[in-house]
Formats: sequence, C-alpha cells, structure tokens
Amino acid sequence: MMTLIATGVGLTVSGCLLAAGFKQSAESRKKLRILNASRLQTHSRIQQKRMELLEVRNRAKLMEDTVSGGTTAVEKVHKVIANTTFGLIDRFAKDEEFKNTARKVKQTHHEKSEQVYQVVRTTNKAVHILADSLFIGKAEKRIISKTKKAP
Repeated sequence: MMTLIATGVGLTVSGCLLAAGFKQSAESRKKLRILNASRLQTHSRIQQKRMELLEVRNRAKLMEDTVSGGTTAVEKVHKVIANTTFGLIDRFAKDEEFKNTARKVKQTHHEKSEQVYQVVRTTNKAVHILADSLFIGKAEKRIISKTKKAP
C-alpha cells in the first residue's frame, strides 16, 4: 500500500513538473516569436535605409548624367549656330582680310567654347563627387555601422 501511495505521489509530482515544463516551453516559444519579430523588424528597417540610400545614389547619378547630356546638347546647338554664322560670313564677305579675321575668331571661339563646356562637365562631376562624399558616404557609413551592431 505504501508503494502505491509513493507511486501516486511520484506520478502527481511528475505530472506537476511536466505541466510546469510545458508552461515554461510555451512561454519560451512566445518570447522567441517576439524576439524573432523584433529581429525581422530591425532587419526590415536596415533594408529600407539601404534602399533609400540606393535611390539617392541613383537620383544623383541621373542628375549628373542629365546635366552632362544637356551640356553636350547645348554645345552641339551652339556649334551649329556658330558654324552657320561663320560659314555665312566666309561665303558672303567680299573682303579677304575680314574673312581671315573671321576665321581666326571662329577658331578662337571654338577653342574657348569647348573649354567652357569641358569646365561645366568637370564642375558637374566634381559637385557630384563632393555631394557623394559629404552626404551619401556619411549616410552609407551610418547604415553600415548600424548593420554591424544589429543582431
């Protein structure tokens, strides 16, 4: 009879311990789900920052390309107008000295205008490099440092 009572007590204690274990396991799973959701949310924020940075980089590149392409287009139109003007002078001027002077002016005009357009392109590139190093580079470093700290 004593063994039966001891067995009953043992089973009761084992049952209570098993129930406590299940309860602890359920609480641990709940905490693990919360932790995993937090990790995913943090990862999502980091990914969002990366995408925003990529968008800023793409917009900066698009702007640089637009200014460069626009400069090339304006340069070509300018060259056509200048060539037309100097061509008309060369064709219809009767004074040879005036024609020679116009040819020298045309040569100087083309050299100087090419230099001006090259300066515009170089300045455009320099401004975008500066903006990249000042703004985009710093933002990228912040994101990278947060990524390394994140779980």
